[in-house]
Amino acid sequence: MTTEHPTLILTGASRGIGHATVAYFMARGWRIITCSREDAPPECRRNTRWSHHIVADLADPAGQASFIAETNAILGDEPVHALVNNAGVSPKTPYKERLGCLNGPIDGWRAVFELNFFAPLVLARGFAAALHRGQGAIVNVTSIAGHSTHPFAGSAYSTSKAALSGLTREMAVEFAGIGVRVNAVAPGEIETAMLSPETEVLIPRIPLARLGQPDDVAAAIFYLCSPEANYVTGTEIFITGGQHLL
Repeated sequence: MTTEHPTLILTGASRGIGHATVAYFMARGWRIITCSREDAPPECRRNTRWSHHIVADLADPAGQASFIAETNAILGDEPVHALVNNAGVSPKTPYKERLGCLNGPIDGWRAVFELNFFAPLVLARGFAAALHRGQGAIVNVTSIAGHSTHPFAGSAYSTSKAALSGLTREMAVEFAGIGVRVNAVAPGEIETAMLSPETEVLIPRIPLARLGQPDDVAAAIFYLCSPEANYVTGTEIFITGGQHLL
């Protein structure tokens, strides 16, 4: 692998925000290494800048370790310019019922935190040397649900994203010492497969009066990874159409 193009590592690449972000970065000349529990779509793999896709379950510590080891073997001594921690899970009951604090197994909470909170921390540590070589940026994908009680997102998801917001601040201070910036984006109601069908009832509560699109999030992530954001760290950008203001 060459360093002719800046390198992005992104998790949760097979759909939604992750897939849109990969396409956004590729269109701007970045070289891509991705990870998800599923293989990348064939039409995307034909793009030579999507250089490696690794199938791994980041909800499993063993999967996290294998992804880090395989990616660092691919990189060798080459730099990484951006790590986007996008993979996440928001479980519901088989009847699509919201899981709160009183229902659902505690083991389910642990699984949510493993993917939504611990995986970003573990991956940031695992790629710290490569990010230092690239004087790169980390972007954690949090959520509007981490800042207020959400009618559809469950309690485990919401609190894991709140914890990730806090982790972003802690990481920003520590990673600054190795020349790496750490920020977050907090999407609101983004039109992806993860969105509940009932979400359209929330549109009247969104000042911009529409659902967000995956490219809205991808553009903000790209900005935080770009030279234009070289003095931005420890920041969380709300991509909510103003919903978080109400």
